[in-house]
Amino acid sequence: MARPRALSEFIAEANEILEALGRDLLVLDERRGQEADPDLLNGVFRAAHSLKGLSGMFGQDSIARLAHQTEDLLDGLRLGKVALDDALLDALIETLDLFNALLAEAAEEREGPAQEVAIAQADRLQRLLGPAVASAADPLDTLGLDPQMRAVFTEYEEHRLRENVKRGVALYRVRAVFSLADFDQGLAALNAKLKPLGEVISTLPSSQPGDESTIAFDLVFGSAKEQGELEAAVEEQKGLVTLMTPAATARPRPAPLANDREVSGPQLRALDAPRTPETSLRSLTQTVRVDIGRLDGLMNAVGELLLIKSNIQQLAEGARQAAAGSAPLPKLWGQELFKESRALERKLDELQKGILEVRMVPLGQVFDKLSRLVRRIVRESGKEIDFDLAGGDVELDKLIVEELSDPLMHLLRNAIDHGVESPEARVKAGKPRRAVVRLKARQQGNHVVLEVGDDGAGMNEERIREVAIERNVVTVAQAEGLERRELLNLVFIPGFSTRASVSELSGRGVGLDVVKTNLARLSGIIDIDSRRGQGTTFTLTLPLTLAIIRALVVEVSGRTWAVPLNSVMEIVQVTTPELRSIEKKEVFSLRGQTVPFVRLSRVFGLPETKLEKHQVVIVGLAQARVGLAVDQLLGQQDIVTKPLGGRLRSVPGVAGATDLGNRRTVLVLDVAAVIEGLLRPRSAS
Repeated sequence: MARPRALSEFIAEANEILEALGRDLLVLDERRGQEADPDLLNGVFRAAHSLKGLSGMFGQDSIARLAHQTEDLLDGLRLGKVALDDALLDALIETLDLFNALLAEAAEEREGPAQEVAIAQADRLQRLLGPAVASAADPLDTLGLDPQMRAVFTEYEEHRLRENVKRGVALYRVRAVFSLADFDQGLAALNAKLKPLGEVISTLPSSQPGDESTIAFDLVFGSAKEQGELEAAVEEQKGLVTLMTPAATARPRPAPLANDREVSGPQLRALDAPRTPETSLRSLTQTVRVDIGRLDGLMNAVGELLLIKSNIQQLAEGARQAAAGSAPLPKLWGQELFKESRALERKLDELQKGILEVRMVPLGQVFDKLSRLVRRIVRESGKEIDFDLAGGDVELDKLIVEELSDPLMHLLRNAIDHGVESPEARVKAGKPRRAVVRLKARQQGNHVVLEVGDDGAGMNEERIREVAIERNVVTVAQAEGLERRELLNLVFIPGFSTRASVSELSGRGVGLDVVKTNLARLSGIIDIDSRRGQGTTFTLTLPLTLAIIRALVVEVSGRTWAVPLNSVMEIVQVTTPELRSIEKKEVFSLRGQTVPFVRLSRVFGLPETKLEKHQVVIVGLAQARVGLAVDQLLGQQDIVTKPLGGRLRSVPGVAGATDLGNRRTVLVLDVAAVIEGLLRPRSAS
C-alpha cells in the first residue's frame, strides 16, 4: 500500500536533515579531543531544531520530543554550559541512530521498540545537561565594552566572547562601510576574508552610521593572528580597533575537566545508554534531489519530441489518405519520414541520458553512514583501527546505492572482527599497532569498482579447505584440485564459517552469502584477494545503472536473448578445432590467454545447434573473462529491464525481461551469474 503523500514528504525531508546531522556529527567524532568549530556546533543545533519543528508539524510526537531534548542539550553545548566530552558525543551519535530507527517506524506507520528507547534516551540527555550552577566572575567585565553594544549581544554571542577571552585571543572591532546597493555582497566578502584568520563573533549595525548612500557595520572579531596581518585583510574598510590586549588578562584555556553544570546523581556510563534497535543503512525514501537546470533540459527535450510527434502524425495522415485513395502520397514522403525518425532517435537519446543523470547520486550518501557505523564498531571491538575512505564523489544509480549499503556493512564488520588482529597481536607480528580498514570506489568504464580491504591476518586457506571437506562441500580430491580463487570463494557458501565461536560483531556463519546474493541482484560480481599475514580485499564490480542499458541482441537455439553491452569486451569467431578441454571444461586461446568457452544453449538446457564456426561474445566482470558461444548476432538496442515475477524470479543466469519494440519479449542475460556459475567449485554431492 502506498504511503500518504504527507507522510512521504515528511520522510524525505526528515531523511535529508538526518543525513546533514550525520555528516556534522561525523566531523565532530573525527576531531575527538579537539575544540569544536562553533559553526559546526551551530549546524548540529540547527538540524535538531529543524527536525523538532518538522516532526511537530506532521504529528510525529516521539521524534519531536527527542529532537526537543537534543536541541536543549546542543544549546547548552554551544553556549558552553556543558562540555563536549566522549560521553556527550557518544550520546549524540546514539541519538542519531535512534532518530533513524524512529523514522523507519514512522515510514511503516507502526509503533515499535524505538519509541520506548526514545523515552529513555531523552531522560539520558536531560541528565547529561544537568541543572545550572552559578558562574564565577564574568570575563566580559574585563573588556570595558560599551554598555549599549553589550546590551544587544545574544546569549550565544556573549558565550563566544567569553570563550575567546579564556583562550587569550585578542578581540577586535572592525568598522565596515558598504554601498546600500550591494552591502550584502560586501559583507559576505569581508566575512570570507576574516573567517580563515579567526572567528566572527557578531555583526551589528554601527553606532557611527554612514551617509545616505552607505551603511556601516561593526564586526566583533576574535583572532590570535598578528594585528598587521589582520589590518592587511581589512585594508579596504574603515578601521580595526582592539577591544582588549591579550597579555593583560589572558591565559591559555585548560582542557575542560568537567561540565560547567553539576550533574546530579552518578555520572552516566556507556552501559546506561538505552539500546537502539538495529536498522538497515538503506535510505527510507527514494527521493532524489535534482538540479533545476537538468529538469529544464528534460523539459526542452520533451517539447521537441512533441513537435516531432506532430510531424509524424501529419505524415501518417498523408499515408492513410493515400491508402484510402482520397489523395496521392505526398512527394518525398519517405525522405521526410526518415528525417523525422532520425530526429526522434536523437531526442530520445538526449532524454534517456538526462533521465539517467537525474538518477545518479554520489556514493558519499552511504559512505557517511558507514563511517559512523565503523567508528562505533571499532570502539566496541577494543581494536585500534584507522578507516581509509575514498571515492565518495563517484556516482551510481540511486537504487543501486541504496542496495549497496547492507552488503558493504557486512564486509566492513567482517574486516573489523575477522580480518584485523588485536593491537598486541599486530605488534608481536611486527606490524604497526593500528590497523587499516579501507573502503574505496572508482569508476571504470561503464562500471563502478569498490574495494573493501584490511591489512589484517588474511584468510587461512588450509582452514577453509578443511572446513569444506568436513561439511561435504567438496571431496578430498576436489579440494586438492581447487585453484586459489576457487578455494577462497568457498566462504560465500551459505553457513560457511571457519570460526568455532561467534562474536557480537560477526562470526555467526552468515553474511558473505548474503553479500553475494544481493550483488547478483544488481548484476554485480564480488572477488577476493587474501594473503596470509597481509590482509584481505573484497572487490565489488557493478554497472552504473540498471534502468536503461545498451544490449547486444543474440540468437541461441532459435531463441532471442539480450546481453548487457556494458559487460561485453569484444566479439570473436572460434572454430571447433580451436577448442580444447581442461578439467572437463572447454577453453580456447585468445592472444595467448586461456578463456573459458561457455555454450549458452547448454547453460539453459536448450537444443544445441551444431556449428563448425562459433560467434563468441567475450564478457568480463572484475578480473574474470568468459567466452559465450551464440548462434547469431542480431544487433544492438537500448532496453529497459523489467524484473521477472513468480517462479521465474530465481532462475539463475536471467536478470529479467525486456520488450524489443516488435511486440516480442526476450530474456536479459545475467552475465555476473553466468560467470559465477562457471567459476563456482564443483559440489561434492
